Amino acid sequence: MSASVGTIVLADNLDVLRTISSDSVDLIYIDPPFNTGKQQQRVQLRTEADPDGDRIGFGDKRYRTTVVARHAYEDSFDDYLEFLRPRLEEARRILAPHGSLYLHCDYREAHYIKILLDRIFGRDAFINEIIWAYDYGGRSKRRWPAKHDTIFFYAKDPDRYFFDADAVERIPYMAPDLVGPEKAARGKLPTDVWWHTIVPTNSREKTGYPTQKPLGILRRIIQASSRPGDLVLDFFAGSGTTGYAAWELGRRFLLVDNNPDALAIMAQRFAQVPDVEWVNFDPTPYRAADMQASLFHSTAGTE
Repeated sequence: MSASVGTIVLADNLDVLRTISSDSVDLIYIDPPFNTGKQQQRVQLRTEADPDGDRIGFGDKRYRTTVVARHAYEDSFDDYLEFLRPRLEEARRILAPHGSLYLHCDYREAHYIKILLDRIFGRDAFINEIIWAYDYGGRSKRRWPAKHDTIFFYAKDPDRYFFDADAVERIPYMAPDLVGPEKAARGKLPTDVWWHTIVPTNSREKTGYPTQKPLGILRRIIQASSRPGDLVLDFFAGSGTTGYAAWELGRRFLLVDNNPDALAIMAQRFAQVPDVEWVNFDPTPYRAADMQASLFHSTAGTE
């Protein structure tokens, strides 16, 4: 890392991890591919008023849609755990003694990943299983609809890890009348179940990258498990949410991804962030593109 506020690297993350000094990273968050066995895809559309358009909107007004961009990656691995294992071993090596790892996954692989993490970090290093619950998308009538992800929280050293509950933004009580006006006004600390919306389709936060995670989730993790000035690493960086949240909160960041589409989106997202260092990628052409979020509507793929 240089003196920049953050570094963004286009490369295989295992190659990058092997170059990082031991005990040097304060916090790692990763959201690896979920191994759905499918291609993850998101299509960005621009919508313009047109009396002869192909869509009808509010008040029966017609609009024409144009495909602006498509972003996709293959989410299928013959041996998923063997893919993760060397990367998690390197993650433990480079974490500082007070450092923590948050690994974001879903029901398909969560139980196997937990066993793998126990072997690499030790069962005593397991701190929390966080459930991120949301309410969006299709609803199967053949099973209970899956509406949550799992985030495993491990410490490098369970006796030394940093955690600042007071730095976390408080949330409203679900039954404020039961706790009294003083507590209700102050709010409560989140538990290990986080109710938080996904990134809304029409949100200015939306980048169009498949499986983008909300800034609110990353802010909470970074507030609790790092200090201002700390180094936050995400080596499955995607649209760069981890780095953007880290920058907002005064932390340094290192983002790694091997998908040029991800770096192209990050180039737009970080265009106004000063002193970002880019490795193996030139962000200039993508910053020049006019990609105003207010004009975009995203159509979800498989995830």
